[in-house]
Amino acid sequence: MHLSEITHPNQLHGLSIPQLEQLARQIREKHLQTVAASGGHLGPGLGVVELTLALYYNLDLDHDRVVWDVGHQAYPHKLLTGRYHQFHTLRQRNGVAGYLKRSESPFDHFGAGHASTSISAALGMALAREARGEDFKVVAVIGDGALTGGMALEAINHAGHLPKTNLLVVLNDNEMSISPNVGAIPRYLNKIRLSPPVQFISENLDEQMRHLPFSPELGRIKEGMKRLAVPKVGAVFEELGFTYVGPVDGHNLEELVTTFEQALQHPGPVLVHAATVKGKGYALAEKDQVGYHAQNPFNLATGKGIPSSKPKPPSYSKVFGETLTSIAKENPKVVGITAAMATGTGLDILQARLPKQYIDVGIAEQHAVTLAAGMACEGMRPVVTIYSTFLQRAFDQIVHDVCIQKLPVFFCMDRAGIVGADGPTHQGMYDIAYLRCLPHMVLMAPKDEAELQRMIITGIEYTKGPIALRYPRGNGQGVPLVAEGWQPLEIGKGEVLRRGDDVLILAYGSMVYPALQASQRLSEHGVEATVVNARFAKPLDTDLILPLARQIGRVVTLEEGCLPGGFGSAVAEALMDAHILVPLSRLGVPDQLVDHATPDESKAELGLTSPQIAERILALVTPAVAPVTP
Repeated sequence: MHLSEITHPNQLHGLSIPQLEQLARQIREKHLQTVAASGGHLGPGLGVVELTLALYYNLDLDHDRVVWDVGHQAYPHKLLTGRYHQFHTLRQRNGVAGYLKRSESPFDHFGAGHASTSISAALGMALAREARGEDFKVVAVIGDGALTGGMALEAINHAGHLPKTNLLVVLNDNEMSISPNVGAIPRYLNKIRLSPPVQFISENLDEQMRHLPFSPELGRIKEGMKRLAVPKVGAVFEELGFTYVGPVDGHNLEELVTTFEQALQHPGPVLVHAATVKGKGYALAEKDQVGYHAQNPFNLATGKGIPSSKPKPPSYSKVFGETLTSIAKENPKVVGITAAMATGTGLDILQARLPKQYIDVGIAEQHAVTLAAGMACEGMRPVVTIYSTFLQRAFDQIVHDVCIQKLPVFFCMDRAGIVGADGPTHQGMYDIAYLRCLPHMVLMAPKDEAELQRMIITGIEYTKGPIALRYPRGNGQGVPLVAEGWQPLEIGKGEVLRRGDDVLILAYGSMVYPALQASQRLSEHGVEATVVNARFAKPLDTDLILPLARQIGRVVTLEEGCLPGGFGSAVAEALMDAHILVPLSRLGVPDQLVDHATPDESKAELGLTSPQIAERILALVTPAVAPVTP
């Protein structure tokens, strides 16, 4: 059977091990070809090919449920659930999503893009099954990196308290999240993987027993010998209420098929510990597991990216990392804190050059924030660097542990705004709204990478309370940068970039340059705009904004974030409080999810490209004038 013929995972039932191995090779080939052409997550999916096949061999997915933690490793799942012929559209607009999505397939039982949620969701399904008196199997597949997230441990604690609730947790242990895992739990799991007794058993026990007739008792003896060799790890999970099985070879189909068959028949919560290799089957990805976690389009033969036709400015993340590292070198109180995202945030630069001023807490955003609060209490300058979408996970800690105590914690939110192909789970849409409402919080966003440098020093030198900086994914504007001597900005002060009497455009962060471009188009149609780089969403520069609003009489706000509660809402509140009743139009992301697509495609769909902004403003100012053409 060829992979292209599989439209339902139940077609795996009854296949031989050689047939499954052949499918494994085809899955890897299709996976590699697709990601090389369009980009996407590479290493995670390659590491779970055999695991997926063996699991689905033992399940009936018309009834049984499988929850994949995060979902970025579920490309083999998608190829086995009827999406082979659409797989070339991966992460493209209106194409196959890069994560699981309930609306995309009935086999995507739970959607996710953030780590550590799978066991909670799966346990919820299992309890619902019991409440309704139904009978189906529930499986959660979670990586060892996700066990650094407190939510996963909370779910294990709850599930272990329910000895009669059937639940299978598959621990996909590849010693990695995006970067190498940190913390006591991954170190503990690593000890079991590499201990000499386990190596001996894994390599020699089957050989010693293969001539004996198989029986369930023999299987129990084999598992018992493994547990004797590694009592500590097995004991930890079993003391928590789980039946522990493993570690098993996550790339041995015969062993996996047998293990899952037995585990699914065992009553109560069961944990199967599968040792896998991230990037399995592609030598370059196995060797560089961090670099090949995810890739832009690349040459499959060489592993190198496709060169751009012209050089690009440095990314905001790189400018951030370089600037913070330079400042930290001169100020030993500065400490960069990340939640398992060193490379994505640019903190890998700090890690390499000043490792004593770098902390990776693992996938534990809540802990990262309260850790920073504790450090701030002792006079340190903690810089919590987390993607906008992931900082959402620590909202209570921001409120309770930082804002209420007015602690000087500096939040730096990478990937703020539209992020592209990762889709709704990763869009940085809500940070302005969810932080603006918090007492003592200062919010700022740069118009370009040079202003980003000034905002970094501003945040570090601000000691009156918490302060937050948002900046977008991708490359900067190409403006000149300086290597040192950055001057902090005055808190709550914006700047006028262009003068005009017909409309006041207040732009925040990444929308400043599109506002300037739109103003040029408006000028061609006889409409002159004043353009203000707000710099701060809180506090607003009301001394600048309110007189201009009174004078010009028409206001438009621009932001790359959700409109409800966002920057435009802040301006509306300020105008109302000052009793300035002028027409106000807020341009940004409406109250809807932004699906996966390129950032340019998403902005065009939302009417946020420069020509569209000009057209929308022109319609507001001079309704009778014909639309602006691109």
